[in-house]
Amino acid sequence: MSESASGAVNGDLSGAPSGKSAASKGAPNKGNIFARIALFVRQVIAELKKVVTPTRSAFINYVTVVIVFVIVVMAFVLVVDAIVSRGTGLLFG
Repeated sequence: MSESASGAVNGDLSGAPSGKSAASKGAPNKGNIFARIALFVRQVIAELKKVVTPTRSAFINYVTVVIVFVIVVMAFVLVVDAIVSRGTGLLFG
């Protein structure tokens, strides 16, 4: 049985797992500012260690996709701009 279902059976409809208070669930850490900064730096370093550098062929694929996408969006904006420009020229010109 899931924790939320067991909480509902016990009469706790808050959805919080039993054994954990609601205050510790969403409350910000009000500890020392330097401890919070150190924790943040440790978390940033841990996330940066997960980053994988793409291979040369993958990088070329990514660049190609971005360039093609930008060209397609530019063409779309050009067409929409021409239509709006022609329409306003006919309406007001």
